[in-house]
Amino acid sequence: MTYVRPGRPRRHLRQGLLIAAALTTAALVTGCQSDTDTGSGAAAPLSLGGLTGTADKMPDGGASSCPLPYDMAAAAKAAGLEGAVGPGPVKADGDPVATAEGGKRAKPGEPLAENPGVLVSCTFHIGKDDVEVHTVATGKPQALAPLAPVIQRLSGSSVDELVAYLKEAGEAEAGKAVVTGSGNVASVRLKLDGDGDASLLVGLGEAGAGSPDRTKQAGDLAGALAAQLP
Repeated sequence: MTYVRPGRPRRHLRQGLLIAAALTTAALVTGCQSDTDTGSGAAAPLSLGGLTGTADKMPDGGASSCPLPYDMAAAAKAAGLEGAVGPGPVKADGDPVATAEGGKRAKPGEPLAENPGVLVSCTFHIGKDDVEVHTVATGKPQALAPLAPVIQRLSGSSVDELVAYLKEAGEAEAGKAVVTGSGNVASVRLKLDGDGDASLLVGLGEAGAGSPDRTKQAGDLAGALAAQLP
């Protein structure tokens, strides 16, 4: 999987994929759609097919805006986060604001080919913090597993902590935010229209940074963004 993390160089790719493959297996043992509407003026419900359509339409080099209907300003307000809100990182680094993986880009043996699915990743900023928003859907559980390298990078978790987190997040009820021990990464299982499994992963700044209530803010931010999806 030629997975490009927003704001991350490609040279970290292979190491991340090896971690993802190993933790996908561990997680399974232990444990959005397109930008079209329904024709009635309302957005279509989140589905694996719809998110696949969104991902497949994205240019290989990424996009300058997030194709999913996230209102980061509204979510930040709901989470009690202050500061200017906008697309891309605080300091522009030349990387795309949004990238997509899986779907038509998936190659045999890759996580999103073995468990067919797609990933749409977007970068925002709130105040001095970069915010990563990853929306992933797969045909079978656990959709969050391919994002194990991202969780580890953002949270600084050990492998054991990572496996435990994936298990907890995978067993959580849809709509409930699960936050890492670092307090800056949260995931929410999403309801899909039709078959499949989906999750939203949000990384808020750096591990251990910010105010003492960062854990609550990260969870509230993820929950608010998840609630925006139809």
